Amino acid sequence: MRDLFVNLLASVVAGTAVWLAQRVRGHLRLARKRAFFGIDDGTACQLAVSRHASSSHHLSVHRGDVAALVELATIARDCGGRADLVPAEDLPEGIGRLTEFCVGGPGANARTAAHLRSILRGIEVTPFDPETRSVEFSVGTTTYRRERHRVEYVFLARAWGPAGGRPVFVLGGQTAPTNLAAARYLATRYRDLHRRYGADQRFCLVLRIVEPGVYGSDYVELVDDVTEQAFPLH
Repeated sequence: MRDLFVNLLASVVAGTAVWLAQRVRGHLRLARKRAFFGIDDGTACQLAVSRHASSSHHLSVHRGDVAALVELATIARDCGGRADLVPAEDLPEGIGRLTEFCVGGPGANARTAAHLRSILRGIEVTPFDPETRSVEFSVGTTTYRRERHRVEYVFLARAWGPAGGRPVFVLGGQTAPTNLAAARYLATRYRDLHRRYGADQRFCLVLRIVEPGVYGSDYVELVDDVTEQAFPLH
Protein backbone atom coordinates (compact mmCIF):
# COMPACT_ATOMS: atom_id res chain seq x y z
CA MET A 1 0.00 0.00 0.00
CA ARG A 2 2.83 2.35 0.89
CA ASP A 3 4.52 1.75 -2.46
CA LEU A 4 1.23 2.46 -4.24
CA PHE A 5 0.85 5.74 -2.37
CA VAL A 6 4.41 6.75 -3.22
CA ASN A 7 3.88 5.94 -6.89
CA LEU A 8 0.63 7.91 -7.00
CA LEU A 9 2.29 10.86 -5.29
CA ALA A 10 5.19 10.74 -7.74
CA SER A 11 2.75 10.67 -10.66
CA VAL A 12 0.90 13.70 -9.29
CA VAL A 13 4.13 15.62 -8.77
CA ALA A 14 5.37 14.74 -12.27
CA GLY A 15 2.05 15.66 -13.84
CA THR A 16 1.97 18.97 -11.99
CA ALA A 17 5.54 19.73 -13.07
CA VAL A 18 4.68 19.02 -16.71
CA TRP A 19 1.55 21.20 -16.48
CA LEU A 20 3.49 24.06 -14.90
CA ALA A 21 6.23 23.79 -17.53
CA GLN A 22 3.65 23.93 -20.31
CA ARG A 23 2.00 26.97 -18.71
CA VAL A 24 5.36 28.72 -18.40
CA ARG A 25 6.27 27.94 -22.02
CA GLY A 26 2.89 29.17 -23.19
CA HIS A 27 3.28 32.37 -21.20
CA LEU A 28 6.76 32.98 -22.60
CA ARG A 29 5.56 32.34 -26.18
CA LEU A 30 2.73 34.83 -25.73
CA ALA A 31 5.08 37.39 -24.18
CA ARG A 32 7.47 37.06 -27.14
CA LYS A 33 4.63 37.39 -29.62
CA ARG A 34 3.28 40.50 -27.90
CA ALA A 35 6.76 42.02 -27.82
CA PHE A 36 7.41 41.22 -31.49
CA PHE A 37 4.18 42.85 -32.66
CA GLY A 38 4.00 45.58 -30.01
CA ILE A 39 0.49 44.55 -28.98
CA ASP A 40 -0.32 44.07 -25.31
CA ASP A 41 -3.38 42.64 -23.62
CA GLY A 42 -6.28 45.05 -24.08
CA THR A 43 -4.48 47.40 -26.50
CA ALA A 44 -5.56 48.29 -30.02
CA CYS A 45 -3.71 48.25 -33.31
CA GLN A 46 -4.56 49.91 -36.61
CA LEU A 47 -5.07 48.26 -39.98
CA ALA A 48 -4.47 50.74 -42.81
CA VAL A 49 -5.68 49.12 -46.01
CA SER A 50 -5.42 50.17 -49.62
CA ARG A 51 -8.53 50.88 -51.65
CA HIS A 52 -9.59 48.57 -54.46
CA ALA A 53 -7.65 49.79 -57.50
CA SER A 54 -10.47 49.19 -59.97
CA SER A 55 -13.28 50.57 -57.82
CA SER A 56 -14.41 54.19 -57.72
CA HIS A 57 -15.56 53.91 -54.10
CA HIS A 58 -12.84 54.91 -51.66
CA LEU A 59 -14.02 52.38 -49.06
CA SER A 60 -13.93 49.41 -51.45
CA VAL A 61 -11.33 46.76 -50.54
CA HIS A 62 -10.11 43.88 -52.69
CA ARG A 63 -11.13 40.46 -51.35
CA GLY A 64 -7.47 39.43 -51.21
CA ASP A 65 -6.76 42.39 -48.94
CA VAL A 66 -9.81 41.49 -46.84
CA ALA A 67 -8.29 38.04 -46.31
CA ALA A 68 -4.97 39.67 -45.37
CA LEU A 69 -6.78 41.86 -42.83
CA VAL A 70 -8.35 38.78 -41.28
CA GLU A 71 -4.88 37.26 -40.82
CA LEU A 72 -3.60 40.44 -39.20
CA ALA A 73 -6.66 40.86 -36.99
CA THR A 74 -6.13 37.28 -35.79
CA ILE A 75 -2.59 38.21 -34.76
CA ALA A 76 -3.97 41.08 -32.69
CA ARG A 77 -6.62 38.84 -31.13
CA ASP A 78 -4.04 36.18 -30.22
CA CYS A 79 -2.03 38.88 -28.46
CA GLY A 80 -5.12 39.90 -26.49
CA GLY A 81 -5.53 43.12 -28.45
CA ARG A 82 -8.03 44.61 -30.86
CA ALA A 83 -7.62 45.50 -34.52
CA ASP A 84 -9.32 48.65 -35.82
CA LEU A 85 -9.78 48.88 -39.59
CA VAL A 86 -9.20 52.39 -40.90
CA PRO A 87 -9.00 53.57 -44.52
CA ALA A 88 -5.46 54.83 -45.08
CA GLU A 89 -6.59 58.40 -45.76
CA ASP A 90 -8.61 58.47 -42.52
CA LEU A 91 -5.88 57.16 -40.24
CA PRO A 92 -5.16 59.54 -37.34
CA GLU A 93 -1.97 61.53 -37.59
CA GLY A 94 1.11 60.24 -35.84
CA ILE A 95 3.26 57.15 -35.68
CA GLY A 96 4.27 54.91 -32.79
CA ARG A 97 1.23 55.38 -30.57
CA LEU A 98 -0.32 52.13 -31.76
CA THR A 99 1.01 49.20 -33.74
CA GLU A 100 0.13 49.69 -37.40
CA PHE A 101 -0.28 47.16 -40.17
CA CYS A 102 -0.14 48.97 -43.50
CA VAL A 103 -1.41 46.84 -46.39
CA GLY A 104 -0.94 47.63 -50.07
CA GLY A 105 1.37 49.53 -52.36
CA PRO A 106 1.78 53.32 -52.50
CA GLY A 107 -0.44 53.74 -55.53
CA ALA A 108 -3.56 52.74 -53.60
CA ASN A 109 -2.46 53.37 -50.02
CA ALA A 110 -1.34 56.88 -49.14
CA ARG A 111 -0.01 55.65 -45.81
CA THR A 112 2.37 53.25 -47.55
CA ALA A 113 3.52 56.08 -49.80
CA ALA A 114 4.34 58.17 -46.73
CA HIS A 115 6.29 55.32 -45.12
CA LEU A 116 8.33 54.86 -48.30
CA ARG A 117 9.19 58.57 -48.41
CA SER A 118 10.13 58.87 -44.74
CA ILE A 119 11.25 55.45 -43.44
CA LEU A 120 11.77 52.90 -46.23
CA ARG A 121 13.67 55.31 -48.45
CA GLY A 122 15.60 52.60 -50.23
CA ILE A 123 12.48 51.17 -51.89
CA GLU A 124 11.22 52.60 -55.17
CA VAL A 125 7.89 51.45 -56.58
CA THR A 126 7.08 51.93 -60.25
CA PRO A 127 3.45 52.97 -60.85
CA PHE A 128 1.17 50.35 -62.37
CA ASP A 129 1.14 50.39 -66.17
CA PRO A 130 -2.41 49.60 -67.36
CA GLU A 131 -1.26 48.83 -70.89
CA THR A 132 1.40 46.25 -70.05
CA ARG A 133 -0.14 45.42 -66.64
CA SER A 134 3.38 45.43 -65.26
CA VAL A 135 4.27 46.22 -61.67
CA GLU A 136 7.75 46.38 -60.19
CA PHE A 137 9.71 47.74 -57.30
CA SER A 138 13.42 48.18 -56.68
CA VAL A 139 15.45 47.86 -53.51
CA GLY A 140 19.00 49.03 -53.88
CA THR A 141 20.22 47.84 -57.26
CA THR A 142 17.78 44.92 -57.55
CA THR A 143 14.46 45.14 -59.36
CA TYR A 144 11.60 42.77 -58.65
CA ARG A 145 9.30 42.57 -61.64
CA ARG A 146 5.93 40.86 -61.73
CA GLU A 147 5.30 38.19 -64.35
CA ARG A 148 1.56 37.80 -64.34
CA HIS A 149 0.39 34.36 -63.17
CA ARG A 150 4.05 33.23 -62.95
CA VAL A 151 5.96 35.24 -60.35
CA GLU A 152 4.91 38.09 -58.09
CA TYR A 153 6.66 39.88 -55.22
CA VAL A 154 5.89 41.64 -51.96
CA PHE A 155 8.11 43.43 -49.46
CA LEU A 156 7.43 42.89 -45.76
CA ALA A 157 8.96 45.38 -43.33
CA ARG A 158 8.90 46.29 -39.67
CA ALA A 159 10.04 49.76 -38.71
CA TRP A 160 9.61 52.54 -36.17
CA GLY A 161 9.21 56.28 -36.35
CA PRO A 162 11.95 58.60 -35.06
CA ALA A 163 10.50 58.60 -31.53
CA GLY A 164 10.20 54.82 -31.32
CA GLY A 165 7.04 53.54 -29.67
CA ARG A 166 4.97 50.86 -31.37
CA PRO A 167 6.12 49.33 -34.68
CA VAL A 168 4.77 49.76 -38.18
CA PHE A 169 4.46 46.69 -40.39
CA VAL A 170 4.32 47.43 -44.12
CA LEU A 171 3.07 44.78 -46.54
CA GLY A 172 3.69 46.22 -49.99
CA GLY A 173 2.64 43.70 -52.59
CA GLN A 174 2.36 43.95 -56.35
CA THR A 175 -1.17 42.50 -56.11
CA ALA A 176 -3.73 41.89 -53.38
CA PRO A 177 -2.92 38.14 -53.27
CA THR A 178 0.73 38.99 -52.57
CA ASN A 179 -0.40 41.15 -49.64
CA LEU A 180 -2.27 38.10 -48.36
CA ALA A 181 0.85 35.95 -48.79
CA ALA A 182 2.87 38.43 -46.71
CA ALA A 183 0.21 38.50 -43.97
CA ARG A 184 0.20 34.70 -43.78
CA TYR A 185 4.01 34.63 -43.72
CA LEU A 186 4.02 37.12 -40.86
CA ALA A 187 1.40 35.14 -38.94
CA THR A 188 3.09 31.75 -39.36
CA ARG A 189 6.78 32.69 -39.34
CA TYR A 190 6.92 35.35 -36.66
CA ARG A 191 8.81 32.98 -34.34
CA ASP A 192 11.61 32.63 -36.89
CA LEU A 193 11.58 36.39 -37.38
CA HIS A 194 11.70 36.95 -33.62
CA ARG A 195 14.70 34.66 -33.29
CA ARG A 196 16.53 36.65 -35.95
CA TYR A 197 15.42 40.23 -35.26
CA GLY A 198 14.10 40.13 -31.71
CA ALA A 199 11.49 42.64 -30.63
CA ASP A 200 13.42 45.81 -31.40
CA GLN A 201 15.27 45.43 -34.72
CA ARG A 202 13.81 46.65 -37.97
CA PHE A 203 13.78 44.41 -41.01
CA CYS A 204 12.69 44.32 -44.63
CA LEU A 205 12.23 41.09 -46.57
CA VAL A 206 11.28 40.39 -50.16
CA LEU A 207 8.98 37.41 -50.68
CA ARG A 208 8.28 35.70 -53.98
CA ILE A 209 4.90 34.13 -54.76
CA VAL A 210 5.46 31.28 -57.21
CA GLU A 211 2.92 30.39 -59.92
CA PRO A 212 0.07 32.43 -58.38
CA GLY A 213 -2.12 31.47 -61.32
CA VAL A 214 -1.97 27.88 -60.07
CA TYR A 215 -1.15 28.03 -56.37
CA GLY A 216 -2.73 31.34 -55.40
CA SER A 217 -1.02 32.77 -52.30
CA ASP A 218 0.17 29.42 -50.93
CA TYR A 219 3.61 29.00 -52.56
CA VAL A 220 5.81 31.64 -50.92
CA GLU A 221 9.59 31.87 -50.87
CA LEU A 222 11.92 34.23 -49.04
CA VAL A 223 14.05 35.85 -51.74
CA ASP A 224 16.17 38.47 -50.02
CA ASP A 225 16.78 40.20 -46.73
CA VAL A 226 17.06 43.79 -47.95
CA THR A 227 17.09 45.48 -44.56
CA GLU A 228 20.34 47.34 -45.18
CA GLN A 229 19.25 48.60 -48.59
CA ALA A 230 15.69 49.52 -47.56
CA PHE A 231 16.85 51.67 -44.63
CA PRO A 232 19.69 53.80 -46.00
CA LEU A 233 21.56 55.93 -43.54
CA HIS A 234 20.94 59.10 -45.52
